[in-house]
Amino acid sequence: MSGVPENAPQHCPGTESADAGKASACAGCPNQNICASGVPAGPDPAIEIIKNRLSNVKHKIIILSGKGGVGKSTVTSLLGHALSKLNPDINVGILDADICGPSQPRVLGVRGEQVHNSGSGWSPVYVTDNLSLMSIGFLLSSPDDAVIWRGPKKNGMIKQFLSEVDWGDLDYLLIDTPPGTSDEHLSAVQYLSQAGVTGAIVVTTPQEVALLDVRKEIQFCRKVGLPIIGVVENMSLFVCPNCKSRSEIFPATTGGAAQLCAELALRPLGALPLDPLLARACDAGADFVRELPHSPAVAALGRIVAEIVNICNERNGS
Repeated sequence: MSGVPENAPQHCPGTESADAGKASACAGCPNQNICASGVPAGPDPAIEIIKNRLSNVKHKIIILSGKGGVGKSTVTSLLGHALSKLNPDINVGILDADICGPSQPRVLGVRGEQVHNSGSGWSPVYVTDNLSLMSIGFLLSSPDDAVIWRGPKKNGMIKQFLSEVDWGDLDYLLIDTPPGTSDEHLSAVQYLSQAGVTGAIVVTTPQEVALLDVRKEIQFCRKVGLPIIGVVENMSLFVCPNCKSRSEIFPATTGGAAQLCAELALRPLGALPLDPLLARACDAGADFVRELPHSPAVAALGRIVAEIVNICNERNGS
């Protein structure tokens, strides 16, 4: 369709239409105000700003899943800790892009910390010397405050996070997103379109009810041109912390992530077991990787991280 902006939502009426910026399909689109104003649409100037801001970030990885409750935030925090421990010279940042449900400050044990603003932008909160975090959770007066925002305001917050946080030199930036294929995801992909995104890691659990939504997320990635690094199957087995016996809490009745990857030509990154000690560590904001290095979950995480590092190096040509 003539006049349709790049990365526009499905059913976009186009900039030349009388409904530009006013149709129901325009709700939440970052270009909505521009289209409604009648000003010819062009690239959002924030895209270039974000490209420059993130020029010192080597690998930018978006953590996705169409299904809620599969453990995206847990997986993101584990990857952040594990990557930062590979080498003290490796710097890792986590951006909590879940505007309405920011959980990373709790999971990473930095609730109540303050974000400082300077001439160079917002400074992220440091969890360790080489692991930093930015989240809207740091900007709320209370952890119990509800963020009741429509799409455009959430999009603006993501734009601000991407364009104004001073991460410094990072080897990995992990972007933790909410469930679905909606505002936050479209905004993140659009604003990072010129910044050289390494790809997406898709998180699922083994049961078909989760895989149904994950398939939608994979289709989203393919429609917007977001490369997929691979799939992590979380909570694949329950491992008893005492006797180490294993059982299926979420049965893989249709083959789980392995079958999904085979069907859709994706790379399986590995499977993380369901460990109650991990859940307790997340609630307490403890570093599970450091405190329980011999856990089966940490061993599985090590293999997953090795896969991710290899893929990132391959795509970076190093």
